[in-house]
Amino acid sequence: MGNAQSPPTDNPRYVSATRAFTHKELEDLRSLFNNLAAQSQTNNKYISSSIFQSYFGLHGPLGERMFDLVTQERKDQRLTYEDLVLAKATYEKGTKDEIEEFIFRLLDVSGDNFVGRSDLETVIIAIFNDILCIKGSEDKSSSQQDVVDIFLNAANFSMHNEGGTQKTMSFEDFKSWCTHLPSMKKLLGSLLLPPDSGRPGSQIPKLLTSKAIDSNILLLRKEYAWHIGGALSYQDLEDWNLLYHSSVNGLSFNTFFGCISNHAGPTVLIIKDKEGYIYGGYASQPWERHADFYGDMKCYLFQLNPVASIFRPTGANNNLQWFAINFSSEDIPNGIGFGGRVNHMGLFLTANFDQGHTFSCSTFGSPCLSKTNRILPEVIECWGVNQDATQNKNDAVKGTILERFKEDRNMLKMVGLANSSE
Repeated sequence: MGNAQSPPTDNPRYVSATRAFTHKELEDLRSLFNNLAAQSQTNNKYISSSIFQSYFGLHGPLGERMFDLVTQERKDQRLTYEDLVLAKATYEKGTKDEIEEFIFRLLDVSGDNFVGRSDLETVIIAIFNDILCIKGSEDKSSSQQDVVDIFLNAANFSMHNEGGTQKTMSFEDFKSWCTHLPSMKKLLGSLLLPPDSGRPGSQIPKLLTSKAIDSNILLLRKEYAWHIGGALSYQDLEDWNLLYHSSVNGLSFNTFFGCISNHAGPTVLIIKDKEGYIYGGYASQPWERHADFYGDMKCYLFQLNPVASIFRPTGANNNLQWFAINFSSEDIPNGIGFGGRVNHMGLFLTANFDQGHTFSCSTFGSPCLSKTNRILPEVIECWGVNQDATQNKNDAVKGTILERFKEDRNMLKMVGLANSSE
C-alpha cells in the first residue's frame, strides 16, 4: 500500500490507518469529507448524521448504527476526517476478521451489544426497502414479512443473553449466516461506498419474460434472484431469460429439454413442490446428455422458501451436474439433478417430471431441501443466464469442460479433498 502526507496527530491508530491508503485515495477521502462537511454547514469541521445517511443511502436504524460505528460510538453526532479514515481502513481494507467484526457490530442496531432476531429483521427490511428498493412483495399471496422471514430463518441464535428472554446471535452464528447468504455479506460489506458506485451485493438480475406471461405465476421474484446471484460474478447478473415454465409449457421433460437446448450458458433451475418448498440449483454448464456426472465447481444448490440458503461445492467429490435421457440401464437413471450419488442425489427429478428426491449431500454440504426426501413437483421453471460476450470468449480459450474441471481437481488434491466420497 502507498502512503501520503497527513496533518500531525496524536492518534497512533489514525497514523496506522492512513498507511492502508495510497496518496490518491487519501486525497479522494479528504475531498469527500470536505464536500459532505460543507453540506453539513459546520465550517468544514465535521459531517452531520443527516448528510452522512443521505449520501450513503442509509436511513433509519441501520443508518444511525453505521454513523454511530464510524464516529467510534462517541454519541456527539460529529463525524471527523479521522473517523472516516479509521472506519474505511477497518471496514474496507482490514483483515477478513476485522471486516466481519465490523459488520457483526453493525447488525446490533439496538446498540445493546447483542444481535437479536429483531436487530436482524430491521437490517433485512432496510436492505430490501432502502438499498435494493424492492418495495414490498411482488407476490400478492405473501407479505413482505414472509420474504424477510426466509432470510431470518437461515440464521441461528445460539447465545444465551443474561437477563434477556431470547437467545442472540454469536459471532460464529453470524459467519455461518453469511456463508449461506453471500449476497447479504457482500452488501453489508460495501455500505460505505456511494450507492451509485455499483456496490458489491446490490445487483439484481433483470428478469426477462414474454409479455404474455403473467408475472404472478413466476417462482423467481427479485428477492430470490438477488439471493441466488450472491454466488455469481458481476457479469452473470445482467439479464436472465425465462426459458421454461411448467405452467406455460407443460410439465414435460421433453418440452423442457427443447426449451433449454438452444441456451449455451448457465441456467437456474427452480422447483416448487407440493409441500410448498421452493429450491433449486445453478448449473454452470449447459444441460447435455451424459451417462455420468459432469460440470465444474461453479455449480451450487440453493433454498428459497421457507429458508434462504446457498450451498456451494465442498470438494468432497466431483458429482456436480446430472443430465441423463434415453438410457436403458438401471444404473443410469433418466432425469436431471445435482450432487450426491446415483439414486441418492442432493436434488433429482425423473425424466417424467412427476417425481424426484433430495437427500443430504456432501458434494455441496447441503441438507434435504424439502420437507421429506421425496419430491412431488408442482411448478418447475428454468432461467438462462446471459453472460458477457468477453467472458464467454475467455472461457472458450481455457479449454473443454473436462480440461477446466481437471484444473479444479488438481487444486483440490493439493488440499487433500479430491478423493473424499459421499
